[in-house]
Amino acid sequence: MVSRAQRTLFGEWWWTVDRLLLGALFAIVLLGIILLLAASPPLATRLGVDPFFFVHRQALYLVPAVIVLVATSLLDARQIRRVALIVFAVSFVLVALTLFIGAEVKGARRWLSILGFSLQPSEFLKPAFIVLTAWVFAEAKRNPQMPSTALAMISLAAVVFLLVRQPDFGQTVLIVLVWCALFFVSGLRWVWVAGIGGAALSALVIAYHSIHHVRSRIDRFIDPGSGDTFQIDTAIESFMRGGWLGKGPGEGTVKRILPDGHADFIFAVAAEEFGIVLCLILVALFAFVVIRALWHASREEDPFVRLAISGIALLFGLQSSIAMAVNLHLIPSKGMTLPFVSYGGSSLISLAFGMGMLIALTRKHPRLRDVEEDYELRGARA
Repeated sequence: MVSRAQRTLFGEWWWTVDRLLLGALFAIVLLGIILLLAASPPLATRLGVDPFFFVHRQALYLVPAVIVLVATSLLDARQIRRVALIVFAVSFVLVALTLFIGAEVKGARRWLSILGFSLQPSEFLKPAFIVLTAWVFAEAKRNPQMPSTALAMISLAAVVFLLVRQPDFGQTVLIVLVWCALFFVSGLRWVWVAGIGGAALSALVIAYHSIHHVRSRIDRFIDPGSGDTFQIDTAIESFMRGGWLGKGPGEGTVKRILPDGHADFIFAVAAEEFGIVLCLILVALFAFVVIRALWHASREEDPFVRLAISGIALLFGLQSSIAMAVNLHLIPSKGMTLPFVSYGGSSLISLAFGMGMLIALTRKHPRLRDVEEDYELRGARA
């Protein structure tokens, strides 16, 4: 047990952190390992490696992920801004480098090989960029003379340009949606919101008519007969076979032919083996994290903290929603991982970084005098 009277770093962290939020994230990670145990062996067997190769790798990635989450959650708001700025600058440069020296996978350059590990810099760019955007919008409220809106738009354009060049339209859509949500929540004028919405719609139309990759995915979503829909059809079959309670751990068969069953389509594997009930539990956990975070944001007086919490929560919630919606064929396929569930080192560690910032910003921060009096009183009682 951790005593409130002990003024240690861990003690102060434990008694100020939102333990319900932390517990929900831990539950998602635990379910992710269980689902990876079920989904990854068939793929590992096809690749000729140990059946639990991906599980072992994910467990290995969990170590730095936990360290990053806990270390980041110890920071205050000022330190978070500084760390986000550093991570954004480094990630931005690395994303730019992928266009020249990145490994090409399925026609896209999104990964860099560093010391034998594949790194996807755009995963780290997301949370850092959202926190910096919250900072810029908060400064716009404090100092109307500062060209914050122009700065935010220029930075968004630069990030979108790099992501589209990779190309990575899934991450682009996600970042633009969260950016627009922060723009709206910050209370800026409706005319700007309408203008940005029109620009986004125009960009989508242009992308559809000029980029074959985008057009083919939208066409396959509207008319499945217009192209290859094997993964989506297989995923839907998983939901149909699983029913409410599933076929049981290890009893699924669709995962044996689902190419990305351990990553983008792990939600479908969960449906077949554990049923819709477990899928609903996962949805409830994701929803709890988002709602709990937004509840904290609604109680914050500091504009930066309020916007940063909202942005990170929306980033987490939208990515979860997009990943699950793709599995259910509710939206066109975007290649989005399910947070803390899908396999992937870059995704896992970057999510830990983002959630670490969220936990740090939602911690209780009583006035110093109140803290000192509380410790003195409890020490006297002890």
